[in-house]
Amino acid sequence: MSGATQSAGQGGRGPTGRRLGQLLLAEGVITAEQLNRALEEQTRSNDRLGAVLVRLGLLVDDQLADFLSRVHGIPLADLSKLTIDPEVVRLVPARIARRHEVVAIDRTGGSLTLATADPQNLPALDDVAFVSGLRVVPVVATSSAIRRAIEQCYEAPDLVTMSGVETSEIELLPGAEPEGPVDVVELKASADQPPVVRLVNVILLDAVRRGASDIHLHPSETVLRVRYRVDGMLYEAHCLPKRFELPVVSRIKIMANLDIAERRLPQDGRINLRRSARDIDLRVNTLPTVVGESVSIRILDRQKLKLDLAQLGFDPWGLEQFQEALRSTKGMILVTGPTGSGKTTTLYSALQSLNSVAVNIVTVEDPVEYRMERIIQIAVNEEIGRTFASVLRAFLRHDPDVVLVGEMRDLETAQIAIQAALTGHLVLSTLHTNDGVSTIARLLDMNVPAFLLASTLRLIVAQRLARMICVACREPYEVDAASLVLHGHTPQARGPCLLYRGKGCRACNFTGMKGRVALYEVMPFTEEIRDLISGQAPISRVREAARQRGVKTLREAGLTKVMEGIVTLEEVVRVTAE
Repeated sequence: MSGATQSAGQGGRGPTGRRLGQLLLAEGVITAEQLNRALEEQTRSNDRLGAVLVRLGLLVDDQLADFLSRVHGIPLADLSKLTIDPEVVRLVPARIARRHEVVAIDRTGGSLTLATADPQNLPALDDVAFVSGLRVVPVVATSSAIRRAIEQCYEAPDLVTMSGVETSEIELLPGAEPEGPVDVVELKASADQPPVVRLVNVILLDAVRRGASDIHLHPSETVLRVRYRVDGMLYEAHCLPKRFELPVVSRIKIMANLDIAERRLPQDGRINLRRSARDIDLRVNTLPTVVGESVSIRILDRQKLKLDLAQLGFDPWGLEQFQEALRSTKGMILVTGPTGSGKTTTLYSALQSLNSVAVNIVTVEDPVEYRMERIIQIAVNEEIGRTFASVLRAFLRHDPDVVLVGEMRDLETAQIAIQAALTGHLVLSTLHTNDGVSTIARLLDMNVPAFLLASTLRLIVAQRLARMICVACREPYEVDAASLVLHGHTPQARGPCLLYRGKGCRACNFTGMKGRVALYEVMPFTEEIRDLISGQAPISRVREAARQRGVKTLREAGLTKVMEGIVTLEEVVRVTAE
């Protein structure tokens, strides 16, 4: 008998010969009808019965793990409270850990403690015993906790495995210390080694595969941390030894046509990738720190860019108001919100709806993020005097129909943009403000005359990006409608409301969230609002007039999507908090 089989037999003394479903049925945990439903689903999906019961909502992960621990007499392990030694984890190859959903958590002499969600899975225990050469002692843990541990513990090794680079090969790579003089020839040679090239390629392509918008390489005194920003949230994806820092950073600099010998000043560059017939632009920025160079990479994937206004998240009334404003031949449309709220996507979608051979569109941006056919795009360059204001002046002599100003940063730019809007041009731009009415107050604070604002502004769109519930693991739950009133919800009827949340699965990296949707506050300018602004009425009166016109706040727009099962209540509260 192998070490694995022996361990399983010892740990499973008691009712090991009976099926899990019969055990659960005998203890009244599930009903016969629920068991039959789960068995039918198991036949269809060929998954473990326990996993099926959890997926169907008939059991929760913790309940199943506790039950298996009790009936098999196997200890229960809380992986969230354990510090797992990487050397122990590597005793089980990643492919076996993922296939059987197990993770090694401890080694004592010739015994290996293995966390598993299915202690009856003898082939898994035998495989681990064979590859490790150790006696396997199983403990029970929740399936979700094991998956999280696998993702965390095997990230760095899998990074190497994905690239086809052996770990031993990586270990031999030379690496210079971050301080002191560096031989540029030696540095370039190390950066051009095939293992480094493949490693960097994997970091970039892995980020694209995960749908990341940014990659951050953060140096520390002992390691180089690789972080991805996915759906607006930053998390650590890989952790590389410090000796990889110089070769990896130098390789990225070479790809971005930067000076690899310059480590004292910030640098900016660009990388063009092609993956599966997709062109992906990477904006690279390096920043010297006290422990090495930090690298930030913005991923600009044109295929992910939604250029259809109807798909962005507008409600029907808001979409109609926006499209009506875009049909104007003059005036100004402003899109507002904090950095990372999706303003660029909204503006590009608006330009795409206007883009035709009959319309001359010009843009000034900092920087140009996506290149568009038939549109004249210019990037700001402060060092040579190519500012928003100077380019905007030149634009007005270029016979434009539509002008996009990436951002109105100062009074000069605002005045020229307003002048363009007054003289027969449709101007689109952005401001960093919280909502539509705050935008008016901000422009007045910039000393833009009130009568000019009233004459030129046609529409203000305030927006935020909220993470969507993962459709693969979405589950319903009930809440009392009265509890939503505190968040601004107006109940339509008494009784509970049906909301949704994500349980967490492999598709969403066990976060319960996947993808983002925009929340919009659309504020058209009516004659009443124009009169209030011209008369310098208090901002509170302007806000009340907008509400009477039917303008929804960002919180109200978010709550609508909560009731539709698109986002969670907690996410809406987070992104719309003042």
